[in-house]
Amino acid sequence: MIRSAIAVAGALALAFPAASQAAPQGAKTQVVRGVEARAKLSQVINDQLFSYAEIGFQEHETERYLTALLEKHGFAVERNIAGLPTGWVARWTNGTGGPVIALGSDIDGIPKASQTPGIPWHQPMVDGAPGHGEGHNSGQAMNIVAALAVKDWMVRTNTAGTLVIWPGVAEELLGGKARFVRAGVFKDVDAALFSHVSSQLATAWGQPNGTGMVSVEYTFEGESAHAAAAPWRGRSALDGVIAMADGWEMRREHLRPEQRSHYVISEGGDQPNVVPSEAKIWFYLREMNFDAVEKMLATADAIADGAAKMTSTTVSRRILGVAATQHFNRPMAEAAQANIVAVGLPEWDADDQAFARAVQANVDATVTTGLPTKLAAFGPPPKEPKSAGSDDIGDVSWTVPTITIRYPANIPGLPGHNWANAIAMATPIAHKGVQAGAKVMAMTVVDLLTKPKLLADAKRYFREVQTKDQHYVSMLATDDTPPTWLNAETMARYKPELVKHYYDPQHYGSYLEQLGVQWPTLTKGPAK
Repeated sequence: MIRSAIAVAGALALAFPAASQAAPQGAKTQVVRGVEARAKLSQVINDQLFSYAEIGFQEHETERYLTALLEKHGFAVERNIAGLPTGWVARWTNGTGGPVIALGSDIDGIPKASQTPGIPWHQPMVDGAPGHGEGHNSGQAMNIVAALAVKDWMVRTNTAGTLVIWPGVAEELLGGKARFVRAGVFKDVDAALFSHVSSQLATAWGQPNGTGMVSVEYTFEGESAHAAAAPWRGRSALDGVIAMADGWEMRREHLRPEQRSHYVISEGGDQPNVVPSEAKIWFYLREMNFDAVEKMLATADAIADGAAKMTSTTVSRRILGVAATQHFNRPMAEAAQANIVAVGLPEWDADDQAFARAVQANVDATVTTGLPTKLAAFGPPPKEPKSAGSDDIGDVSWTVPTITIRYPANIPGLPGHNWANAIAMATPIAHKGVQAGAKVMAMTVVDLLTKPKLLADAKRYFREVQTKDQHYVSMLATDDTPPTWLNAETMARYKPELVKHYYDPQHYGSYLEQLGVQWPTLTKGPAK
């Protein structure tokens, strides 16, 4: 099992022998015990959110469940943040003054990622439905349990400060965090700790591999006509979309190698015998810094205008989501890393490892050795960050000193954004990983509450290193509103079936028990 409070205390004594650290050591032992005492709660939250299987902008059951839970535990909740019906912020304050520490994690799932947990092959719970194919069901379980453990300790010790818990709404659409920033959620926050599912227990500082991004949809408008009898009377919006797609492919060769771009035709017309009067194309444009993302967007705008002129149509654009490049705080990351070393990876048992290897074998994973048993190395950021995925935690990281704590709730070597990544997310693997992450999170909050120098150093790094020559640039325009209609039809289609599978913790000890899944199920099944 994960190192207990006693073991963590011993590890901290070795890491921090100075007498001046005695009070934080005792505090950390207490919050670790608080996390351990809430192991059942973290399992229930994790499994409950997994069963909801909600995708971006439609996380309504998740919002209702989490806000009610937090209010029950004394947090004041503000809803409908930044025009997001599933956006909320929960605050709890002890005493007067003290640091304001924000804990965030994403809550949305992946389209077409429905998967029965604990089954090491493709077995959807509801065919075609969404699912937690990245594992975003687990982060709030980790944060809430950590926050409640710290809250109890703050009351016992009369420690002043404020805890803020918030969700990453529609992260897969990059739809929430920049809007939270614009709404002023972080204006009084001293430090932000973000959690993200992984197969490791790790953190980092500086700019990691990854990109900034803008999600933009172009709408072409033309004139309908009978496609056989009088096509010359029509102006095809679909032709405009196709011309833009072709133009982008011609231009792609001459874009920087670091860029990544992809698109879908989100609307192509009604039926073939009607010249489409409206059509839409949706781009994700990714680059390595603020200026490069802006130039990419300007290039796309120019190609869209050209495509409209070529086809005698008109074009307009709408920003659907944005993400800044990420930059994480060095002093905070170093403090979190010391706690990671003290906590260590879960001690996976034989069943955990056998199940992980079965999954890896079935999905042709890039790793076949099961779950990690050694912590990842911690060091400086890459000298030349490489292009990779995007996360709108970047917008928060340029607003307030921020780090991400990754916790080991999933299996290494999986494809990502896929049903396979949902397999472990309501199993003992996820439950143990959440506990490990919650301990690190709680200990790091204690550091920030009890070590004024750490917070001062974090702010100095943010001010004198990170933002010395580069300040936050939001890609959102003042009139950009969140596209909350996205995924609404999908959830309306699948929710009646998904409801039948919601977790009932009053009658079942775990979601696997409710589903009748034996742990571990190792029989080789059909991979897809």
